[in-house]
Amino acid sequence: MTAPLFASVAPAPSPSADALAACLDDLRSLLGDRLSTAQVIRDQHGRDESYHTPAAPDAVAFALTTDEVVAIVNTCSRHGVPIIPFGTGTSLEGHIAALHGGVCVDVSGMNAILSVRPADMDVTVQAGVTRKQLNEYLRDTGLFFPIDPGADASLGGMASTRASGTNAVRYGTMRENVLSLTVVLADGRVIRTARRARKSAAGYDLTRLFVGSEGTLGIITEVTVRLYGIPEAVVAAVCPFPDVGAAVNTVIDTIQLGIPVARVEFLDENQMDAVNRFSKLSYAVTPTLFFEFHGSDEAIAAQAETVKELAAAHGGVDFQWTANADERDKLWHARHNAFYAALALKPGSKGISSDTCVPISRLADCVIETKHDLQQSFLKSTMVGHVGDGNFHVLFLVDPDSPQDIAEAKRLNSRLVMRAIEMDGTCTGEHGIGHGKRDYLTHELGDAMDVMRAVKAALDPQNLFNPGKII
Repeated sequence: MTAPLFASVAPAPSPSADALAACLDDLRSLLGDRLSTAQVIRDQHGRDESYHTPAAPDAVAFALTTDEVVAIVNTCSRHGVPIIPFGTGTSLEGHIAALHGGVCVDVSGMNAILSVRPADMDVTVQAGVTRKQLNEYLRDTGLFFPIDPGADASLGGMASTRASGTNAVRYGTMRENVLSLTVVLADGRVIRTARRARKSAAGYDLTRLFVGSEGTLGIITEVTVRLYGIPEAVVAAVCPFPDVGAAVNTVIDTIQLGIPVARVEFLDENQMDAVNRFSKLSYAVTPTLFFEFHGSDEAIAAQAETVKELAAAHGGVDFQWTANADERDKLWHARHNAFYAALALKPGSKGISSDTCVPISRLADCVIETKHDLQQSFLKSTMVGHVGDGNFHVLFLVDPDSPQDIAEAKRLNSRLVMRAIEMDGTCTGEHGIGHGKRDYLTHELGDAMDVMRAVKAALDPQNLFNPGKII
């Protein structure tokens, strides 16, 4: 039998200087001073939070409506100019770098909360709305949006990268929480990927196709997401352990017993040292778990007591928990600042962050083997993880001007990624592919990449949307 033939992705567009100038003239007529070619603005829109080399676009278009996004896309398409969507710029794999130049479409000004439906526990927002903005707006409704990647990312960007974060073990990721999207396609059509029903068997799941597509298939302009009731009570806990294996095995036991923890975060001794220094805390400098429990007073007390017993069985004998809101906020603020705390361990350094995820039964093996690699290396590193769903990160602290440092970080990261894939895991649990992990994606998915290329060729035949990413 002959193997099926799939369409190949078109080469990245390379418009002439005249075509680019004509495109910018047309966009300037459309947007006025909301089209910027100022170098500082272009530079800001060509770099994210990663170590990857920035690449500035030729111009930045600040869109305010879906209709404006349509007009921008049609103009760029007519002139063959690349299009790079931009939310808040907090991505970690070079997603927003304009590798082939072009026009960055900044949707941060599309920040209206369009419709909150408390009875249905969902909300529709423009793509530029950030998670903190949404939760502040929802404060008096008794509802909240739980996906928390740490950064105050836009919901459009979170959908594009299939983000998750500290609450994913209980509430899931963007994949589970996006009900519908409004998307502008390469030919200027605007589609709505689904209605608001909590389940549907109506045709292809287009919502999930665009969730995680990283701006390579279209520009998301509106997002409809699930909301949840604010829990009656919330308790946080901290427990130190004698080694990484003891900490991770406690997590495995907790998940396998079905205890509905809302968050469970792992920090190794290096990260705990960084957190203490940066956030002025005094925790033990040893592998540690941070927990959070949501529910009724009785339910969370029972959950916390059970986890305390599991921890003690693995040597975690100093399990401390609190319902005090200020203490909880201080704990999670420190966790969210872990990236910057780690960088402060080596002033002037850049962080190269890994992002693997494995089946929960293989988590201890993967963490222990990775820790062994790190201990043998000259590089300073820290390890953190949303380990309740098998996801953890290593942050390699490198001198950006040292080829030796960067080569060693890439070597260690490659060993980690290949180890995770061999354990039937993935090269990225939540950061996405961008252009930093394209080679690993091919190794992970094999021939399935041909199907992705076919989808890309069908929806974006000129390869205008974020060229050089994923595919």
